[in-house]
Amino acid sequence: MPSQARAIAAIEERVIACRRCPELVAYREEVAREKRRAYRDQTYWGKPVPAFGDPLAAVVLVGLAPGAHGSNRTGRMFTGDASGEWLYRALYRAGFANQARQADRNDGMVLTNALITAAVRCAPPGNKPSIGERAACLPYLEAEFAALRGVRVIVTLGKIADDTVHRIVKTSGSYRSPRVAFKHGAETRISLPGSPAATVLASYHPSQQNTNTGLLTEAMLDAVFTRARALAASSD
Repeated sequence: MPSQARAIAAIEERVIACRRCPELVAYREEVAREKRRAYRDQTYWGKPVPAFGDPLAAVVLVGLAPGAHGSNRTGRMFTGDASGEWLYRALYRAGFANQARQADRNDGMVLTNALITAAVRCAPPGNKPSIGERAACLPYLEAEFAALRGVRVIVTLGKIADDTVHRIVKTSGSYRSPRVAFKHGAETRISLPGSPAATVLASYHPSQQNTNTGLLTEAMLDAVFTRARALAASSD
């Protein structure tokens, strides 16, 4: 295993074992015990969810947090709910995923040149992590960015993810262009250790609230990943 892959694997082992936030630990485990009726025969993951994808990726996606009955059930980022259906279809169309269908950790999904992580690794009540919970989880994302080499694009899925990434830029990186306020398709050029020429590319989160209301369409999501692929291939 390449050293970069080993470094990422070691971080994810720490993520899975984390119990820093008592309220999140209690909530994720309660959900895993009680389950949703549709999944009553399944064994829930019920732990922090590690990053998923290619440890040599040039494109990193940062989401908000696991869904209570999605990733908290399946144990894989954006897997097992409607948000994941939208996201993996878009990644497949853009050539980052080997298939559009997502169901569980054994469905055969493979990502190439893309890695998915999140601002918070435990399912939060109401999908709204507190400021303290976000701060407690931040070191894991910082460690992932430090371990990754050659990241060219960071796709932020939603404003909390975008704010979290920019917090890391402010503390351990630098801006190559002024930060652009969060909006779909916004681009900010940054530098991070090991990734001196990267772009933060913002996207609306593929939540049902956004997709059902038309705030985010498949064409809009496709445009983000088409742009991500072009930025990853550029020389600057």
